[in-house]
Amino acid sequence: MSPLLPPVDPSVTAQLVAALTPRLRKRLDAGVAKLAGRPVARDGDIVRLAVDDETDLELHAPGGVVTTAEAIRCGCLLAPDCLHRAAAASAAPVAEMPDPVAGEPSLTKAPRTAPPTSVPVSTPPATAGSAADDAPAGAVDPAPESATPAQRTAAAALHDAAAAVLEAGADGAGAVLQAELLRAAHTARLAGLPRAAGRAVAVVTALRAARDADPAHRLGDLTTALRDVLLLAHRLPEAAGPELAGLRGRVRQPYTPDGSLRLYGLFAEPVLTSTGYGGTVTWTADAAGRLYTVPDVAPGGAARAAGSADRAVRIGDTSLTHRELSRAGLAVSGATVSPTGRLGAGAGVRAVRAPGASWRAEPLDRLWAVPVAEQIARALASDLDVPKAQDTGLARDTGDTGDTSDTSDGSTQPTAQDGRDGRDGRDLLFLDVTLIGTVREAAGECLLADCDGLTVRLAAAHDDPALPDRENLRLLALLAHGRGPGTRLRVVARLTPAPLPRAVLLAASHPTDPDTHVDLGLDRLRRADLPAEPTAGTSVGAGDARPAPTVQPATASDEAPVHLLRRRVHQAASGGRRVLAFPGSKESEAARLRRYGLGTAGALLTALHATAAERARDPFGRLLPADTGRFATAWLGAAVYTEEVDRALCAAAWGASSPGLDSR
Repeated sequence: MSPLLPPVDPSVTAQLVAALTPRLRKRLDAGVAKLAGRPVARDGDIVRLAVDDETDLELHAPGGVVTTAEAIRCGCLLAPDCLHRAAAASAAPVAEMPDPVAGEPSLTKAPRTAPPTSVPVSTPPATAGSAADDAPAGAVDPAPESATPAQRTAAAALHDAAAAVLEAGADGAGAVLQAELLRAAHTARLAGLPRAAGRAVAVVTALRAARDADPAHRLGDLTTALRDVLLLAHRLPEAAGPELAGLRGRVRQPYTPDGSLRLYGLFAEPVLTSTGYGGTVTWTADAAGRLYTVPDVAPGGAARAAGSADRAVRIGDTSLTHRELSRAGLAVSGATVSPTGRLGAGAGVRAVRAPGASWRAEPLDRLWAVPVAEQIARALASDLDVPKAQDTGLARDTGDTGDTSDTSDGSTQPTAQDGRDGRDGRDLLFLDVTLIGTVREAAGECLLADCDGLTVRLAAAHDDPALPDRENLRLLALLAHGRGPGTRLRVVARLTPAPLPRAVLLAASHPTDPDTHVDLGLDRLRRADLPAEPTAGTSVGAGDARPAPTVQPATASDEAPVHLLRRRVHQAASGGRRVLAFPGSKESEAARLRRYGLGTAGALLTALHATAAERARDPFGRLLPADTGRFATAWLGAAVYTEEVDRALCAAAWGASSPGLDSR
């Protein structure tokens, strides 16, 4: 995937690949690799790609996106039936799809703000002519809405395309299979399934990153996206009512009036997506502790993410930057708010600067007063567990395919592809910790901190050198190695589901000034910001001595061999079905899982290997094509199981209640 080319709509790529002859389809992957290293020049809305020394290919992208097949023009003799147009579309980034909002409450529910106490709220008395009295005695409630035939067809197409990708794995899922999945995503979008369509595009993006050896590629991201597509396609045909509405998602986020708001800056974080977007999201809270976001995310990389912190926020006439707003306050009149808590920037919105509040003062202090176990239970609520999330009031937006969403002024605001600003802050943790040391991991160094007797690993949110996360973490590590042993910090982190308590650091109180904080992804700490090192021979007074923190040993949850099943799930996503069909230690791994009491995991592992190796033969003894549907079903069961066990182990590690599986 070449970031120099403009994004191409999924339907355009699917159309161009479908028009190729079988002979050209076999050469498509080689054509994509050839174009990857060719020079690219931009002239306004036109991007020119030099196919060779004499032939150029033009991509017309008004508005920055190629939306029609005719917008890709090649100068070779075989055009428009040449390979170059399809190869260029397959090499370009996938255009963002509308942002789905899953699990959204009904618009008939009460607004976010409570009515003024000075205005009495009363219910008008029922009259003889009311609708309730006029209803017939034997009337029954209408049947819940079910999926339409077009939506069932689209879900089946998504399942087949995703199963074919799983059959081949990332190593074998070339441009042709990617185009088939993009075609299914386009069909799903037309059928009113934006959430499934967005996750399908995420699979294609992850596949291209894997095949291009992109350093930002994570196998877990590909596995998660592929699992979501198969799970949505599996549940959609039989879903009804609120569950169906959550699984379908919503194309555009409605912004509803929310009156006047008094907001207090909480922190700001950079946003980097795998699809080439970057920016800043500033989190604020009102007097009741409800979270609101002010995003500024647009095409760009880490440089834009770092620079956007000093751009003025797009609300009213205020000149506050994101960096300033994270420490100040905002008084908004005529506010419009999306179900995710994102503030709109319509023409009728007015905003002025107001005093902020310290993390240790009201109303922000109440965020840290919530018990840690309750915060973990909230963060572990599954995105696909729509009915359960609605029951707990957490499902205002669980769509994590965020791409673009309408603001109240009619413009389009890109959001994070990983959904970090689309979950209403329920994955945020507000912790009081004591730094006690560091631990080295494969991905780098992590801080060790004591949080209510639990040893928590705190990692950097971003590894990009353009952002200060990693360097700030190194400086904070000095506090645990002599400069301030036992230093207490108040932090904002994002939960990382793992068998051990783990989170990524987003912001922390200043080491020497507890009334201020540091946005670890935007602000750079200096050594001068740390407490002075104790000099030799300096004695510590009795009043200054800090008691050693009581640290619980790591729980035995990390010893549960769930990794045996998880490893096979990831291997299938990477190498395809054939990897699991090879003979090996299948029985020993399943037996080990059963010895640890994980009988279901053992049965799933056995079924996964059995369906991978199962091949029927025709009357002449020739191998028939593998049943991709059965293998995909077995893989999906294993993937969902490992996700749920990981969540349960994570909850147990934090001492929180384990999320239920009843809605699955």
